[in-house]
Amino acid sequence: MQFTRINDIAIHYRLIGAVAEKPVLVFINSLGTDFRIWDDLVLRLSDAFAAVLYDKRGHGLSDIGQVPYAIEDHATDLAGLLDRLQVKRAIICGLSVGGLIAQSLYQRRPDLVRALVLADTAHKIGTAEMWDGRIAAIEAHGIEAVADAVLERWFTPAFRRPENVAFACYRNMLIRQPVPGYAGTCAAIRDADYTEATGEISVPVLCVVGDQDGSTPPDLVRSTAGLIPGARFEVIRDAGHIPCVEQPEALAATLRDFFISLPGDKR
Repeated sequence: MQFTRINDIAIHYRLIGAVAEKPVLVFINSLGTDFRIWDDLVLRLSDAFAAVLYDKRGHGLSDIGQVPYAIEDHATDLAGLLDRLQVKRAIICGLSVGGLIAQSLYQRRPDLVRALVLADTAHKIGTAEMWDGRIAAIEAHGIEAVADAVLERWFTPAFRRPENVAFACYRNMLIRQPVPGYAGTCAAIRDADYTEATGEISVPVLCVVGDQDGSTPPDLVRSTAGLIPGARFEVIRDAGHIPCVEQPEALAATLRDFFISLPGDKR
């Protein structure tokens, strides 16, 4: 395991491959997960790319720090990690809240961003009332109180079969996240609005979404793509909110097709 301290937060991360020799993919996971959600996808891309995965503050093995958070706090952590690893001009792949963090990183440190993959995310996610209700519920009763409703939006009915042991374990991942970190990130999502900022993105962007995503449905992701000049929009069949778990092969193929189209040098 690899750890470093960024902005007084202990960050758990994984570096795969040599960043000086291959194009670099940076993966930012969703609310209530840790970086293991990317494992099957990274296996399918590691022949051609180096990868940086990390647990954002308040998730996985990383420190919680002071809550609540802003999306900018998460983006500053990521910028510090990439500077520490001497990563420049990476392809930033953000899922759900990870996509908001990716947009914030581009705003704050465009020098770090060669291209963006905004997966199952949007320029704005949900309403203040929705997020305040989620925060109140988990602070009163824990994440398990909302877990089943969340998982219905995350995964397709086919994946949520009782006999699917992977589904049971992803449920464990969700309910074992620290409540303060989960609630703090809910507050960050609540307060984030990149509606205007998306129009200023000038790097290549792929917006991708599972066809059965119940958290950020395809129409919402399509509307975000429509705000970004030249953005591509793709749908992954038979996937919910986390296609890197349900359909890693299809997502990898979609990403490779996008990567081939990128201009400029490969590092």
